[in-house]
Amino acid sequence: MDRNEVTLVGRLSAKPEERPLPSGDTLSKWRIIVRRRPRARRGGLVDTIQCVTFDPDVASLVAGMTPREVMEVRGALRCRIYGPPLAKNWRYEVEVHSVVLVPAEEPADPASLPEELRVPESPEALASEIASAPPRSVAYLAATG
Repeated sequence: MDRNEVTLVGRLSAKPEERPLPSGDTLSKWRIIVRRRPRARRGGLVDTIQCVTFDPDVASLVAGMTPREVMEVRGALRCRIYGPPLAKNWRYEVEVHSVVLVPAEEPADPASLPEELRVPESPEALASEIASAPPRSVAYLAATG
């Protein structure tokens, strides 16, 4: 049995845009920022995924959100084809049928964090921690391709 179901949890990148269509429907579109699983050599990368909806209830819920709020979207992956016959553009997007606002997580107790993730409590402690850190080589600081 074929299934086309997508569930994403991420942050709203910016306020959604609405566009009236010739059919009388209104298309609401926005992007959701989803973090990738961290890799050993690279830092945290993200994907920004285009989401659209024709449902006015979903559109109004997203329009009431502020950028960087966390949401869960459910929908289906769609391939849209745009442009003139000889120069087609293909774009994948999620056609959303439901959105749920994810409540913000409570900050973790600093004492429960591992030592390397703890933030010094005072600026003086932070400055002394930075000063005592060993220097890094230029190759480590240079951007890699």
